[in-house]
Amino acid sequence: MTDQTDFERYWLTKFGDCIEVTGGPAVRQQIMQGSQTLSDDATRQEVIAWTQGSMQRLETLLDEDQQKQVMTGCACQYPKSALHEMRQTYAETSDIRLVHQMLLDQFRSFLKHTLELPAEMIAEILGRGWGAAGILEEERIIATKIPKSSYLRQYMQETDPGKKRALYCHCPRIRDVLKSGESLSTTYCYCGAGFYKGLWEEILQQPLEVELLQSVLKGDEVCQVAVHLPEKV
Repeated sequence: MTDQTDFERYWLTKFGDCIEVTGGPAVRQQIMQGSQTLSDDATRQEVIAWTQGSMQRLETLLDEDQQKQVMTGCACQYPKSALHEMRQTYAETSDIRLVHQMLLDQFRSFLKHTLELPAEMIAEILGRGWGAAGILEEERIIATKIPKSSYLRQYMQETDPGKKRALYCHCPRIRDVLKSGESLSTTYCYCGAGFYKGLWEEILQQPLEVELLQSVLKGDEVCQVAVHLPEKV
């Protein structure tokens, strides 16, 4: 498979590039050692073991802010084309409540028309504050990740807490870690936090800080991120 279709190779390229931008080529080489043999064809235990080691090396060689910079830079991103109207509206009005409602409406439409979820499930998801829009507070947005779409119905029906956590995350590495009973540093979760960082930075056109509040990696039921808003929004 090519790097464009092989998830492991694609993500590892992004990870390595972010390390190099933050820490330089020598740090990249140290953290990425052993990654050359990884691909979607590698065993899941090989991927887990390498990821555990890479997080240890990352935390040894870079400070906390640099670690967050690397990991948020690796995130999958919300399509910019889907945020164009919100970005334009914010530029014209500076009204964050308005663009937050626009994003919430877009998410509701996704649940109804793309996932074709029943009304009661949509109401429950929105009531929990799940999804891209999150909950707008005075100085921050509290974003709670929605379970991976392909496992959403199964997640909602599952009653075992451990099995629910293993179904929750969008990242195959995290799901494998949870299924296997292994552990992984929650530094890795700043990759997921980068999704919300990138989304709101695109809308507001300002750099933002994100903070990990909850993670299934440390036994929480959900993964939750605070997006800290600039003073003037």
